[in-house]
Amino acid sequence: MLKKIRRILLFLILISIIAISIYYLYITYNQIEITPNYEIKRTESTIDLQTVENVTQESETIANVLEKFSQSVVGISKIKSHSTSIFSSSNSINELGLGTGIIVSSNGYILSNCHVTGEELSTCYITLENGYTYEGSVVWCDKELDLSLTKIDATNLTYATLGNSSNIKSGQTVYAIGNPIGYEFRRTTTSGIISATNRTIRIEENDSVSYMTDLIQTDASINPGNSGGPLINPSGEVIGVNTVKISSAEGIGFAVPINAVKPVIEKFINENKFDEAFLGIYAYDKEVIPYISSTPNFTSGIYVVHIDENSPAISSGIQTGDIITSIDSKVINNMIELKEYIYSKIPGETISINISRGHITRTFNIVLSQK
Repeated sequence: MLKKIRRILLFLILISIIAISIYYLYITYNQIEITPNYEIKRTESTIDLQTVENVTQESETIANVLEKFSQSVVGISKIKSHSTSIFSSSNSINELGLGTGIIVSSNGYILSNCHVTGEELSTCYITLENGYTYEGSVVWCDKELDLSLTKIDATNLTYATLGNSSNIKSGQTVYAIGNPIGYEFRRTTTSGIISATNRTIRIEENDSVSYMTDLIQTDASINPGNSGGPLINPSGEVIGVNTVKISSAEGIGFAVPINAVKPVIEKFINENKFDEAFLGIYAYDKEVIPYISSTPNFTSGIYVVHIDENSPAISSGIQTGDIITSIDSKVINNMIELKEYIYSKIPGETISINISRGHITRTFNIVLSQK
């Protein structure tokens, strides 16, 4: 009996010890302070006022640039309107042949498309921002580039700044300004990006096929009436002249790079004339060749497809199928570069053209003639 009582007492003592130990451990654990090695803060909804201010200032700056630039944008019609302005709500684009132009000098030179103004010596009608209409005379036209210059008798005009189209890249922001549809939507501004450069498009009209090469592709909206208007960068510089759009798709428009015509504009501004030097060679770059032939295979230069029979190039020794690699040591990779360089010359100057013909390279000296 006594042994049984002892066993019960020992069991109770053991249970008490275990219970006390568990209680002690519980109290000790809850007194441990765990210090994190990172700082915890309650999240707050905050606004970076400096960032907002910078974005607002940038938007206002671009808006001011575009507002000022619009003073250099004109309306062009091939038919004189009976109203005081060709921007008349009673007239349509089809009735007036309405298009857009860019003032490029204070004394009245207007840059546009050939298909808007007509060919050289044509007459068209230019309406300024103030609504006053001038009779203009087309003093220069290049149908291959679809670019023209028209002169009006005006002074102290607000003119556009010409940029550099040789260093543009896909993804850059651009703006197009033009006169789509008519009076209600004159000087409409649209924005987008440069979708691609050096584009080639095939044009079929009047039972003939031609190619426009080295174009700037943009998704900025270009509508009927925008032809001849500027494609500009955020700095307010003209980098291209809007010319055509793909009618079967949205957001695919094209502009002619401004560098092609800059030498022409400069000569007219400085001398009031342009004695155009003539080479007589027409060539395609490597982007165009797949459209017309699978035979030529080259990575640089331009492929000669035609030599004018009345040109100085016909007797030089250059042949159809030659690849022009450089002119006067200047590397040439497309027709825009070729035209820009020849436009910078005057009749009577001699140029040196390097070509490759298969595995042979040759150099030809050609005296440019008057076109």
